[in-house]
Amino acid sequence: MSRLAGKVALVTGSGRGMGRVIALRLAEEGAAVVINYAASRQGAEEVVETIRKAGGQAVAYQADITKRAEVARLFEDIDREPGRLDIVVNSAGVSGGAPLAGMSDEHIDQLFGINLLAPLYVASEAAKRLGEGGRIVNIGSSLAQFPIAGASVYAAAKSGLKAFTEVWAKELGPKGVTVNTVVPGATAPGMAERTPPAYREFYEKASPFGRIGRAEEIAAVVAFLCSPEASWVSGAHILANGAANA
Repeated sequence: MSRLAGKVALVTGSGRGMGRVIALRLAEEGAAVVINYAASRQGAEEVVETIRKAGGQAVAYQADITKRAEVARLFEDIDREPGRLDIVVNSAGVSGGAPLAGMSDEHIDQLFGINLLAPLYVASEAAKRLGEGGRIVNIGSSLAQFPIAGASVYAAAKSGLKAFTEVWAKELGPKGVTVNTVVPGATAPGMAERTPPAYREFYEKASPFGRIGRAEEIAAVVAFLCSPEASWVSGAHILANGAANA
């Protein structure tokens, strides 16, 4: 596959989990991939090695994207190598729940920081560089549509991300850039790997398929939205959760 040949894609949080799978899929489609990680250096280096061994191009850059100064440094690194940017996938994320009466500042700061502020900082820098045919894909969560008790901050952050998508699609459309959200349900590899067994069973039963999603299935939707075939899809929220009602 070479739908993305000649394109450069930044995938945040791609040293592990769903981000890793998305990065590998975009590389298979022909894109040169920038692997971003905060702490999973070994995982990021392994992703780069895997892509290069398969004949692709990849580089890894560390940055805590909840800090705007580090995002600026990340994009300065990208400006040096590979020297251009066509695609941004905001896949870095963290889940977690807390009762309303016992919510800590650390919980609020972490979930809003990674799930809402980080995509904003990344997209702000990307908007200076993306041109005709550019793509931004945000990774949302079906919990924004089907919330559960204890998920106040997480659901709010992912709902805010959907709002970002709609606004950015209108703002960047005149430049020829599309902006969309992929909305997974429970998925592995991904956040569902750390879900307690009882919750995993809940999500499995919520889908008529009787299982949770596979990261490869989410990556396939992302790859489509990054491709030329999706040039008329923008401001959309693609629900990829196996028809689950949760």
